[in-house]
Amino acid sequence: MKRRTVYLGAAVALLTAQPSFSQMKTLDDETMGGVTGQAGISIELEAKVNIGEIAYQDGGYLLVRDMFLGGIGGTALDNILMTVDVSGNNETLGHGFSRMAEWADQGLVSTADADVADAVAKYDQGGGLFGKTFNDGDLVIHVDATDPGVLASNTASQNLDAYKTATDFELTVGSVEYAQSTYSPGTATARGSLMFSDINMQGRLGPADIVIRNGTNTYSDTANGNLSVSDSKVEVDAFFRVDDLDMNWDNGDLIVLFNFAGLKLRDLKIHNTRGSDSVGSFGFASVSADLSAGNSNLTGSAGLAVTNVDLRMDIDMPHVQFGSRPSIGEVYFTDFVIQADMLVYGH
Repeated sequence: MKRRTVYLGAAVALLTAQPSFSQMKTLDDETMGGVTGQAGISIELEAKVNIGEIAYQDGGYLLVRDMFLGGIGGTALDNILMTVDVSGNNETLGHGFSRMAEWADQGLVSTADADVADAVAKYDQGGGLFGKTFNDGDLVIHVDATDPGVLASNTASQNLDAYKTATDFELTVGSVEYAQSTYSPGTATARGSLMFSDINMQGRLGPADIVIRNGTNTYSDTANGNLSVSDSKVEVDAFFRVDDLDMNWDNGDLIVLFNFAGLKLRDLKIHNTRGSDSVGSFGFASVSADLSAGNSNLTGSAGLAVTNVDLRMDIDMPHVQFGSRPSIGEVYFTDFVIQADMLVYGH
């Protein structure tokens, strides 16, 4: 179990040097001039979350019951390092798989691997800088493994495997269900119709980034012209993998179009190892989106704009069962991509 620690100032700069690196490089004066604003905050996180019930009331209630989020086997969700920085002008900060580019520079992983080569192309800025360049005043939160298992004594392939499995998670939900307007939150009485039940998900986490852009609150139209959104926004990018998902789809619509009442899914997997868009993902599925204030150019409504949504994954469904009968067979999705813009507001 790792201690939760907060390191400030110069301590952060020392710790983020990654003790697994096997060598150091001398930087000339010009390069040193570009290494600015390196002070920040690092947080090593260890946590378990238990929620008995979440109740959302509109007319009736939508209930989420018996939720747990932690590590596999009921342990804590740990091995998570969060760094928080406020960027200077054109400052390079960690983002995505930028550590892979740094490890490649140190010889700990090999660019013979297509994912590593892609990380180097994206994140090696030259002069010993690895990451993404941000604007003056941007708040950058980067989440990755505290101990990625990358060692000088490992082979390049062993280091890749260690990183891909460094941080595990487990999410369980007892049920998602409807209840009538007379329901009293927290009483667990007057149960309504089940939507989903017995959800158990285990997997691995890759890097995640939250960037709060220091914009001018200037509005511009999206590509299709339906929304006008602010340039002061939150950008979210995350990588994850589901190694085992079991659930019962009891009754309920998903994205309006799909209703598979009585469906039981077992051993479902979500990843990105097949198809035309897997390079650069290190086998993780990915999701990204921008969140900002927005207005509909069609209805005039104002709300939360969720734009540039991009969800990419492959899905393996080796056990698809309806009711108590045997599995009907196996289903596999490759290059499953959802791209969307939306505006969320009350009615």
